[in-house]
Amino acid sequence: MSERRWKIIACLFLVVATLATYSDLRTHQFINYDDSLYVTENPMVQGGLTLSGLIGAFNTTCAALWHPLTMLSLMVDSQLFGLHAEGFLLTNLLFHIANALLLFLWLRRTTGALGPSFLVAALFALHPLHVESVAWVAERKDVLSTFFWLLTMWAYVWYVESPGLRRYLLILACFILGLLAKPMLVTLPLVLLLLDYWPLHRWTPNRPAVVSSSKGRSRGSSDSKTQQGASIKRLVGEKSPLLVISALFSIVAFYAQRQAEAISTLSSLPIPNRLANAIVAYVSYLGQMFWPAHLAVLYPLSRHNVPIGQALLASLALAVLTFLALRQVRRHPYLLVGWLWYLGTLVPVIGLVQVGEQAMADRYTYVPFIGLFIMVAYGMAELTARWRVARFLLPLGAGVVLSALMICSWVQVSYWRDSISLFEHTLKVTRNNFIIHNDLGGTLAQQGKLDQAIAHYDEALRLRPDYVEAHYNLGVALDGQGQLDQAIAHYAEALRLKPDYAEAHNNLGVDLAQQGKIDEAITRFQKAIQINPDFQAAYANLGFALAKQGNIDKAIIIYQHDLKNNPNDTFAQKMLITLKAQRTNN
Repeated sequence: MSERRWKIIACLFLVVATLATYSDLRTHQFINYDDSLYVTENPMVQGGLTLSGLIGAFNTTCAALWHPLTMLSLMVDSQLFGLHAEGFLLTNLLFHIANALLLFLWLRRTTGALGPSFLVAALFALHPLHVESVAWVAERKDVLSTFFWLLTMWAYVWYVESPGLRRYLLILACFILGLLAKPMLVTLPLVLLLLDYWPLHRWTPNRPAVVSSSKGRSRGSSDSKTQQGASIKRLVGEKSPLLVISALFSIVAFYAQRQAEAISTLSSLPIPNRLANAIVAYVSYLGQMFWPAHLAVLYPLSRHNVPIGQALLASLALAVLTFLALRQVRRHPYLLVGWLWYLGTLVPVIGLVQVGEQAMADRYTYVPFIGLFIMVAYGMAELTARWRVARFLLPLGAGVVLSALMICSWVQVSYWRDSISLFEHTLKVTRNNFIIHNDLGGTLAQQGKLDQAIAHYDEALRLRPDYVEAHYNLGVALDGQGQLDQAIAHYAEALRLKPDYAEAHNNLGVDLAQQGKIDEAITRFQKAIQINPDFQAAYANLGFALAKQGNIDKAIIIYQHDLKNNPNDTFAQKMLITLKAQRTNN
């Protein structure tokens, strides 16, 4: 059979196998964890693709990230599918399939090896750790940014084949679009340098270039080394515009995360702890690649010191693997390239700059694992090429592994069908996961199961007594059961921990008003408005409290101000009419 037909068969397999693995997505719902920020409670996305939405995508951040292209893609989905999760997930899946195909064809073009290229793409498409990036609407940024990552690699190959300004501008365009989807691409210029070594062979330090001259200089002469050094400088200089762009986007990402107060301070997580966590995470990801069990949407970060023995063993493992890759660099350059790809592309999310409460995350492996898959696929192909029997065993073994991965991924996809299924599974496979207890409580509360919700909020606070969101949510649940005194206590504790919590001020004011403490309630509503001048509910509550206190004129002013910003607020309209009539009668 011709190679062209084998390529077509390989592409069809990638498409069909991936579709089968993720077929259950058509019945899935939005997840009560970041999907609300991105879609279900995001008016900009819900409005579909509009001019104001286009401007807003570039003017605002979401989930402590500035990624306007991701937001625009979600707006397009909202325009096409409404607020139906299956439409958004279908787009994620199509991007994932496209990424697998782009990866396969790129490797085939640059390495000339059909089998290993296919295996890398199949591992990428079917590995369970990549389920999170596909089955979670909020992770559109992963599949979308990787799509442009791979397009940048394709543009780079075209440039290498025939260097020129137009082709270089195409590299820049694809790279910037990827960064606008997710800043994870900041390491891509360094990956391109790795690709210069293998498989593009633009830089071969272990095989000095031949220098032709009328004087007949020999191979490996000092002039040869000088030319080689100049070549390295040229390759680095060639990437300098990309490196500058990476630096700019890194600054933007850091600023957005700091503004959202998402970055842990050095006092809360010292540098030694970060380094230990990062080293252990590197090794943990390796273990998960070979044994993808007990996967979770959140692996809670321990604020305590990592056991010194564990950190030392992890450091030793990384050092040994790096040494072995360096030892094989002449004979098997793909090992060092794949290993450095893995180590380098994880740097932005390994926790040296800690964002959030996760120790690690499945989604962070979406690009880095490509390096490991290259090591495995090309290494197995080269190893088995020496033994005739193994040539038949390799396809069989690959088939068994891919089948097992499909089953594991299919099961993992099933956990993502709704929030309760995902959170309950996460609690089974992790410990001390106070965030997921809180999120599961929120989901149960939305379904009216307040007793169950309160139990999870209590557990979250047992694990983390200073968890502000759990105090606030518990207060809301207790309000729903009419337990005002206990609710007030939790709102007060939330405000002690976070004095600028506008929602807690507002809810505390509502409870105080119900207890007849109108003056105290008014103070809380005013504080909420001071923190958030666009807080519509606080304006409505303040106006109502002022009216109840007898300050009709002040209440009218409040409702008039509210209607300027929210002209469709029917409650404010009715209250304004009532209060004006009441003032006239008096």
